[in-house]
Amino acid sequence: MENNIEPFEFKQCVSIVKSTGKYASNLSELRKLISRVGDESIFHHVYQYFLKGHMLEYTNDFAHWAGEHLEERALAERLSSIDPYTLKSVSEVRKELIREIDDFLSNFPEPRDVAPGSEFYFNETVSLVFPVGVKTRNLAEFLVAIGHIDAGSIYYHFYDSRVRLGEGVVDDFSRWIEHTLYRKKVADKIRAIDPFMHSIESREHIKEIVEECVRADMEGVED
Repeated sequence: MENNIEPFEFKQCVSIVKSTGKYASNLSELRKLISRVGDESIFHHVYQYFLKGHMLEYTNDFAHWAGEHLEERALAERLSSIDPYTLKSVSEVRKELIREIDDFLSNFPEPRDVAPGSEFYFNETVSLVFPVGVKTRNLAEFLVAIGHIDAGSIYYHFYDSRVRLGEGVVDDFSRWIEHTLYRKKVADKIRAIDPFMHSIESREHIKEIVEECVRADMEGVED
């Protein structure tokens, strides 16, 4: 019976950073370029912040630059409050960034230019996606795999998928668990993990949820 189950195939995401050649020395220039650069650049500086493997004080590159280089902590906090996973598209994220900057500029004098070498450089990402040779057909196999795969795979399936699938709260893991294994309660628990509040190592929370279910299965307790 298990052989008929469509396996979950883990894939890896490797990002190659590409410079746009555009940079900002002050907040007005940043605002102007945010309105003009491609979606790929906004995606890189906001969504792929979570691929860096560590969590800084801020939640996207724009907020980090505002706080650390412009030294405008209030603006940095406002930009950090933008949760890309509650918005429907990169375009909406762009609008929120512009709205926060415009509101700040209407109430405060424009910050001075940053020191040479501290400009904000706009980059974009070329993503290469490929299978890593790991497939699972049940939760027990999935539990083993999730503990050993690379962080780039976690990012691709748990973070990037929310934008790729265009469903906001749906990730590849919970989608497979619900629609292939028919374990909706487990899928709902994974979806309840807020990607905005955790680092790329959200794997630990996923492992805890799946491990609890696997243990219950072994003890004959329904989830």
